[in-house]
Amino acid sequence: MPDLLLELRSEEIPARMQRKAAGDLKKMLTDGLVEAGLTYEAAREYWTPRRLTLDIRGLTARSKDVHEEIKGPSTKAPEQAIQGFLRKAGLASVADAHVHADPKKGDFYVAHISKPGRAAEEVIAELVPAIIRGFPWPKSMRWGPASAKPGALRWVRPLQSIVCTFGPETEEPVVVDFEIDGIRSGNVTYGHRFHAPGAITVKRFDDYAAKLEAAKVVIDAERRKEIILADARNLAFANGLDLVEDEGLLEEVSGLVEWPVVLIGEFEQAFLAIPPEVIRLTIRANQKCFVTRPQGEVENLSNRFTLTANIEAKDGGAEIAHGNGKVVRARLSDALYFWNTDQGDLPDLGALESSAAKFSLDLSKPLDQRMARLDHLDVTFHAKLGTQGERVERIRKLASELAPVVGANPTLAERAAVLAKADLQTEVVGEFPELQGVMGRKYALLQGENSSVAAAIEEHYKPQGPSDRVPTDPVSVSVALADKLDTLVGFWAIDEKPTGSKDPYALRRAALGVIRIILENRIRLPLDNWLRAALRSAEHVEITGKSAFLRNAIRRFLGTLISEERLDGAVEDVVSKIDQIAMDDDELDSLKNFVSEQFREFAGDRLKVMLKDSGARYDLIDAVFALRENDDLYEITNRVEALGKLLETEDGKNLLAGTKRAANILAAEEKKGTAVAAAVDPALFREEAEKKLFGAIGQAEAQAGEAIGREDFSGAMVALSTLREPVDTFFDKVLVNDEDAAVRANRLALLSRIRTATDRVADFSKIAG
Repeated sequence: MPDLLLELRSEEIPARMQRKAAGDLKKMLTDGLVEAGLTYEAAREYWTPRRLTLDIRGLTARSKDVHEEIKGPSTKAPEQAIQGFLRKAGLASVADAHVHADPKKGDFYVAHISKPGRAAEEVIAELVPAIIRGFPWPKSMRWGPASAKPGALRWVRPLQSIVCTFGPETEEPVVVDFEIDGIRSGNVTYGHRFHAPGAITVKRFDDYAAKLEAAKVVIDAERRKEIILADARNLAFANGLDLVEDEGLLEEVSGLVEWPVVLIGEFEQAFLAIPPEVIRLTIRANQKCFVTRPQGEVENLSNRFTLTANIEAKDGGAEIAHGNGKVVRARLSDALYFWNTDQGDLPDLGALESSAAKFSLDLSKPLDQRMARLDHLDVTFHAKLGTQGERVERIRKLASELAPVVGANPTLAERAAVLAKADLQTEVVGEFPELQGVMGRKYALLQGENSSVAAAIEEHYKPQGPSDRVPTDPVSVSVALADKLDTLVGFWAIDEKPTGSKDPYALRRAALGVIRIILENRIRLPLDNWLRAALRSAEHVEITGKSAFLRNAIRRFLGTLISEERLDGAVEDVVSKIDQIAMDDDELDSLKNFVSEQFREFAGDRLKVMLKDSGARYDLIDAVFALRENDDLYEITNRVEALGKLLETEDGKNLLAGTKRAANILAAEEKKGTAVAAAVDPALFREEAEKKLFGAIGQAEAQAGEAIGREDFSGAMVALSTLREPVDTFFDKVLVNDEDAAVRANRLALLSRIRTATDRVADFSKIAG
């Protein structure tokens, strides 16, 4: 079977785009080949800074001939229908169609279409130029004299050559010939820009890869990563150091070089006074280098770093390492200045006194000064949600209320909340925003804050993703929950909820953060109470967004009418005055209920996803969530777990079957209007099985109720499982639809008791099986 080799060589492609671009090329080409009727055995993409390469093995040499029949209208159909059929089938006249007979429907037209197969070279020559012209680069450019012409070729960087060969291993491959904007495909590529810039003639992929390797180009990105990592580790070890590994940086660096050569550089020991996080980010962001630490150390760094060059220098890389060291020293000098400046006094302390008084700040402390300035400058958090200072005040109130619930000291929680955003005004965070929280913790410890307060300043942002750890210190937990609840409630109140794939304010992440904090710390936190507490702490948000839902609905409605020209543009004056609409207290309460209900549903959906990802059955999650009065996330999780364990047992499976049978009978009779007694009357029992079931239900309800009161949901499930035998016996021995209406109504009431008993833990009707 023939193989296809495709290389698109250009100027340097940005490292962040390479992996996706190679994947896009593979998908677009293989999809196009399959759509054209060709098949292949395997395909793999490769990339370097200067080339995207595709190796497709076992590609069929020719697509199959296609024969199909297109059924048309009756021979007696109107001329318009017949002409439509001819256009669809691609026939010139009705004489080209065949007539088939149908005993019931009569004669009708059929088009017999035959499409001969196409040679793979023909398909490829047509497909590749179309892919190049339509390639989905995030950013692209035009170049050269042709760039001024309409429809000029666009590529991420100037495209220089195309290799496209096709053929079986046993024969000399052919060049698939095509041209795009003056670039003609061929079998010639070029090696390393400096070490081997000459032309290289290639045949198929194995030959191509071997010749490029000899020309100082490692085509496989994963292999380049392995080389960089192994050489950096070995070089660090040889100097008595450990490499501080960074997968993201490794991916980026492997996209900057075609022939990786790892070197080691250094900077002055004095710069080690800067926090390790700042040193690491400075060197990573500016020079794409890995830092090292003394062997056996965990926190401290060394003054050596590894860098990856793209050439084998004649001096062994000494000058390259020296040049990188000069740049690193300059960047670290800036970082040291930022670090020292942040520990000094601000020049405008007199203007900050009112803000200091508002938050009980001590202006002799640098971090307090930064918080006072954050408030004084009225830095906007969101146009409809006020300033950062107002947000900090909301978080402080909510953290203070949450503190007793999570076992935190309210005073410490308030202090941590007040300082949580202060480092946004520091020089280091201004330069490296990703260090917010981290630097706040360091500055807090330097000015003698309680260790829990300092930890909360960093940890209140956590978790920032599914793999990030959750804060466990009670002070950190209270501030993290307050911060996230304020964000969620605020954006809900102004009608800025996530929509589809859009979530510009990361509200899904914030909701998952709340859920993980609650579950992993085993916190009992009914959501509705705390959503309302968050709304209470944000009175001005209620004013700003109190009628957001109503106003936005009116805007959308009127906007639609205007766009459809059912109303003239003068109505826009009405739209502009909507913000003047006032809402009374009842309407505000209604809005508050709406916000709470909307967010509870959103948080519930996030919890469902999390439980499903952890292995819980979706029907069990729905069964527990059907108990709408419950919004205690930790309790919901425990119920789902206990219900799952019950249904793994035979008693549980049989109880589910009996309960669903009872529910189905009840639903059918209620639909028919059959009377169901308001309460079970033991005097109407005629069978021993009725008496036993009645007694078992009473006992199970009592035991399950006691267990639920103790929040022992496993115990509640065990209590319910005792109903299995009496329920089975009841259905075996008792006819529910007795001729006596009173007996029938009483037996239906008994079935209703089964449903009521099981509904105390979950809605069994939602469970599959």
